[in-house]
Amino acid sequence: MERLTWQSFKEQLKLHAGFALHFRYAADQWIDASYHITEIKQASITSVDCGGVMNAWTEVIVQLWEPANEQTADPMKASKALSIIDLVETKLAINPNGIVKIEFGNTAFDTRHMLPSAITIDDKNLVIDLQPDTVQCKAIERGGSCGTTADGDECCTPVAKPKLPLINLATGNVNSCTPGSGCC
Repeated sequence: MERLTWQSFKEQLKLHAGFALHFRYAADQWIDASYHITEIKQASITSVDCGGVMNAWTEVIVQLWEPANEQTADPMKASKALSIIDLVETKLAINPNGIVKIEFGNTAFDTRHMLPSAITIDDKNLVIDLQPDTVQCKAIERGGSCGTTADGDECCTPVAKPKLPLINLATGNVNSCTPGSGCC
């Protein structure tokens, strides 16, 4: 699945408003049905990659919280998620082209931003599969290199540090400082 935009995410929820909304964060690992959407964040990112190219994009982060002492059999419906989204959008203009990330963690899984990798229908369930976000080198993805230094070396290759000779500065007794001599 391509990166999911905010607009596409909302369209999927609208198309399946009566469906139960489930999130799977690993093989056979489901966010408990008692989850809450606690926050929706929008982050504008501006960066310069190692090839010297400026990049800009927006991320829309949907934070899910799994209460420790609350268990329910059925998760919220997509319509409930839409009502939370509608409330958020009365206060915050969300970029429709922003990349959706789901922020989640529990006692067995460190909190992280995850990307929706697939959205499937299973009976009356809307299932969103999540995958961890990854680090990439944009310069290499563009088909280039990571850039070069003024000497022509690639910036991402390890630089060999020159070995410096050690010089003994304490030669003989010439102006040497000893403890208690008052020279220091």
